[in-house]
Amino acid sequence: MSETAAAGPDAAETKAPAAEVGTWESIKILVGASRGFWLVNVVNFGDGIAYFGILTLLTLFLGKERLGMSDHAAAISVSAFTGLVTLFMFGGGFVSDKLGVRRALTFCLTVCLCGRVLLSSSPRFGAAGHLAAWAGLLVLAFGEGVIQPALYAGVKEYTDARTSTMGYGILYAIMNLGIVAENFISPFVRTSTPFVGGIRGLGLGFDGVFWMCTGITVLMLSTHLGLFTKAVEARDRLAASPAANAEDKSWKEKIRELPFLDPRFMFFIFILLPVRTLFAHQFLTMPDYVFRAYAPEVSAKFEWISGLNPLIIVVFVPLIAGLTRKVNIITMMIIGTTISAVTTFILAPGPNLTRLILYTLLFSLGEAVWSSRFLEYVADLAPEGKVGAYMGLAGIPWFLAKFTTGLYSGWMLERFVPKSGPLDTGRLWLIYAFIACISPVGLVLARPWLLKHKEVRNATALAASQSAA
Repeated sequence: MSETAAAGPDAAETKAPAAEVGTWESIKILVGASRGFWLVNVVNFGDGIAYFGILTLLTLFLGKERLGMSDHAAAISVSAFTGLVTLFMFGGGFVSDKLGVRRALTFCLTVCLCGRVLLSSSPRFGAAGHLAAWAGLLVLAFGEGVIQPALYAGVKEYTDARTSTMGYGILYAIMNLGIVAENFISPFVRTSTPFVGGIRGLGLGFDGVFWMCTGITVLMLSTHLGLFTKAVEARDRLAASPAANAEDKSWKEKIRELPFLDPRFMFFIFILLPVRTLFAHQFLTMPDYVFRAYAPEVSAKFEWISGLNPLIIVVFVPLIAGLTRKVNIITMMIIGTTISAVTTFILAPGPNLTRLILYTLLFSLGEAVWSSRFLEYVADLAPEGKVGAYMGLAGIPWFLAKFTTGLYSGWMLERFVPKSGPLDTGRLWLIYAFIACISPVGLVLARPWLLKHKEVRNATALAASQSAA
């Protein structure tokens, strides 16, 4: 029996050829025919709140506000945590491929829950609080490293050719919607400051926010176990199961399917490294730049400016994905990375609040154009049953961007934007803009070659079928 037939009538309807359907029709198909897709995004939304709710306050929680670490130790701890999340994604993709999306999400939510409980309770360990916090962060990093490729693989499993573009756009937007929700909820839980309408916050401090994130993880896991059943998985899945893909393959075939041996995949993810450094600069360079180059009334509202990014992503990623789903993926990648890179030149003339806001808006728009299409192209490159592995390894450039950018960003700040002394912010951003432009130029030059991946895959599949016959 085919996968389509086994999945039931709803999945069979969704599996129809990629007919010309509009944006709203694509959304209707996702809503009506794939409960699995939306259950994946329930986890996606909740994890966006829980992960960023902790990450936003982590240096303060580890530092003098709660556990008493030095600024340097707290910064190193947070840097190591974020790096480990990306590092574990490399192997996390293989976990989701082996277990399947449903079981992989059960596994990583359980791991994340253990990590958040240990981290949130670390102040109660007294002198051993630092060790408890580090242990919690290590466990949490592993869980988050598995959950990301599992979510990406979930879109691949529960969408088809008509809905995949919109599916990846919605996935990326919902993650950012979780960040927006976290930005709204966290101050209310943490402080007792009066809000709109005179309503006062709960005043539970950092511990309150961390335990809230732990509670959200419990809610996610309970919802996942209760609603994402084997029956839903069997009915809605549109891709072959991991076990089915593993059958009748020689060790040579398995080696040939390793992502590291796919030249298009390796080129595609690494050519994006230059433009990804700009994303690292958003938390490595931008805060110090704003606090040192702008008036206190601007730096006091820095979070409001940076908060424009997830708001734009939430609105424009699904909108752009829907309007441009017929446009070639590589074309959209070129347009989006060009916007992200060229926009940085806006900061070259020097500090100006209008230009800073314009830069934030346009940079975010560029991210909205290419971010979800990146996921779509990687999933399209991946052989059946290897989506998780490809998605996990696709995080290599982000891993390298965070670490390599951190090696020189501090020196560049001291050289061009020192805490005291003359500032040369224009040259700083000019250098970073030229570095970022390497990505769109490389994509333009390699575009014809990158577009041939389907031809190569179809030819390989035809040769394999003829050989088997």
